Amino acid sequence: MINFNELIKVGNFNKSHGIKGEISFVFTNNFFFKGKNSFLICEMEGIFIPFRVESYRSISNSTVLVKLKNINTIEQTKLLTYQEVFLPKKQSAENTKLNYFSWDHYIGFNIIDEKNREIGSITDIDKSTINTLFIVEKESKEILIPTANEMIVTIDEKRKIIYMKLPVGLL
Repeated sequence: MINFNELIKVGNFNKSHGIKGEISFVFTNNFFFKGKNSFLICEMEGIFIPFRVESYRSISNSTVLVKLKNINTIEQTKLLTYQEVFLPKKQSAENTKLNYFSWDHYIGFNIIDEKNREIGSITDIDKSTINTLFIVEKESKEILIPTANEMIVTIDEKRKIIYMKLPVGLL
């Protein structure tokens, strides 16, 4: 059983987004993005319930749209609307100490563009310039793609896919 004393509040769910189970999540600290968090925890009827994160996509510096496993309808997301969101303190402390989150986490992910075309697989990250770049390999060709948040539409952690809106002429 999850105990309140073992948790740290990281934000709140807000409103449902669309009809396929996405919900906006406003985070109040950056623990959410510092680690590979598989679960977000909410209190429902006096019990802390973990929800597995299927995917998320950033819409601002403090808000993401989250898709939770087995939450597939607007009716289901309404049960989570305006709920406080928690992570285990231990997990938050480990994430801060080890600084898990970095662009290197995405090595091995595939990139798919807005026309649903597979661009290639991320083989490395170039941090040598002010703009961090994904190094993507496709058919023995190396493509450099900026890691700009505004180009990332959504990230599917489970399938290891980053969906991106790429500028015209980049490829």
